[in-house]
Formats: sequence, structure tokens, C-alpha cells
Amino acid sequence: MLKSTLIRAAEAGAAVMQRYFQGEFIISNKEGINNLVTEADHASEKAIFEIIKADYPDHYLLSEEAGEIVTDSTYKWIIDPIDGTVNFAHGLPLCCVSIALEQDGEMILGAVYNPFIKEFFFAQRGYGATLNDKKIAVSAGTSVATSCLVTGFPYTYLDQPNGPLEVFSRLIHGGVPVRRLGSAAMDLCWVAAGRFVGFYELKLQAWDSAAGFLIVEEAGGRVSDFTGGRYSPYQPHIIATNGKIHDELADVVNGRHASF
Repeated sequence: MLKSTLIRAAEAGAAVMQRYFQGEFIISNKEGINNLVTEADHASEKAIFEIIKADYPDHYLLSEEAGEIVTDSTYKWIIDPIDGTVNFAHGLPLCCVSIALEQDGEMILGAVYNPFIKEFFFAQRGYGATLNDKKIAVSAGTSVATSCLVTGFPYTYLDQPNGPLEVFSRLIHGGVPVRRLGSAAMDLCWVAAGRFVGFYELKLQAWDSAAGFLIVEEAGGRVSDFTGGRYSPYQPHIIATNGKIHDELADVVNGRHASF
């Protein structure tokens, strides 16, 4: 029942995205420049809430637009109704619905759905990860120097010491290809599918990574904070890799890697 609810909720949010995509809709700005929210974000969130609340009216909800709807339930749904809103607002199909379910502090289910490229990623704790119902696995790459990586940039503290621009410069000066999609949930899923060998980012919210990090782990990868410790989506820093390059990428991100 939980899995069915998750899948139907992701599909409902994605249907809203498709309805609004490349049409006319209201766009507003949250705190900070280019921190957009659209009419479609709110409509997607509403559709997702309706599915979950119909099945589990007492469950805790944490969503990007509505914030926290706190209950005493041990189940918490963590929702990004449109991850990659800036892409969506500009008609770029690199955006998705991301929904995770946490039970007693452990992520147990995750789904990320991009309806524009028809990719539905799903993971259940202990049962592996799938893309469109087919098992996926992380890349076999063994070094950062030969990896294709992906990252994201926050709109604040870009120039801080060892910040996003400095880490990015370190990698590209070493000849390492680094991409930016504009959707952390998709970044994580594409690590899980073996398209990227690793992902790092310095400032995420729980709804950005809750589903994707479980999908990476269930695809055989490793996810940590910047210290290499156990990952929690409630802190901002993330490194997600195939596992084989994890320690090396952590050294790069933390400024400990001298050269490639």
C-alpha cells in the first residue's frame, strides 16, 4: 500500500507538470535571486498531498512549498513537487517530481519521476533500485580523473574558501568533466544509473535529496556528508558516488587532493 501510494502520488505530480509545461503560468520569487516558485509547483504539491492524505491522513508531511505538516506519525513523506523549478520555468525538460518516505528516521521508499523523458526511478530499502522497472547499478569507474561528475551551485556563498567555485575550478583544471543539470534529484538518479560516477553539492534541502540518496544506495553506491560520515538529508552537504571514487572525491571537495 505504501509503495502504491508513493507511485500514484509521483504520477499525479508529474501529470500536473505536463499540463503546465511550456504554457502560461504565474512565476514568483522566494527569498534570494532566481529562487523561483511557479503556479505549477503549488498545483503539483496539491495533487501529491491529495493522494497521500486519502490513504494516510495521519502521516507527517514535509514539502518544499507547504513546509511541515506535523503529526505524531512515525511515517514522514518528504516531497519536492518540482525539483528543477528554474529549468521548468524556462521550458527545459530537466525537472522531476521527488518523493521519499521515512519511517522512524530511516528512508524506506523513494521515487523520482521525470515525465518529459519518461524516466521513473524507484527504490525500496533492501530491495535495490530500478529505472522504469528495470534494475540499475552504479558505474564501475575507479578514479576521479577518468570520471564524469555532476554538481550544483547555490546562489549564496559561491566565493567562500573551498566553496563551490573553488572546488569546481579544482576539478576542471584537472581535466575532469563536471556537469550541472539544475536538479539534484536527477543528479542522484543519474549516479544510480551509472551515467555519472559521482555527485557533490554544498547546499541542499531534505526534499532535494531524500529520494535520490536512497536510490543511489540501493543501486550499490555510497552517499555521505562531506566528512564521509553517514548521510542525513537534514544537513546541507552531500557526496554521492559509485563507492569506488568516494574517498578520492571527498578529498577533492575538502581541498586535500593535490593533483590528478
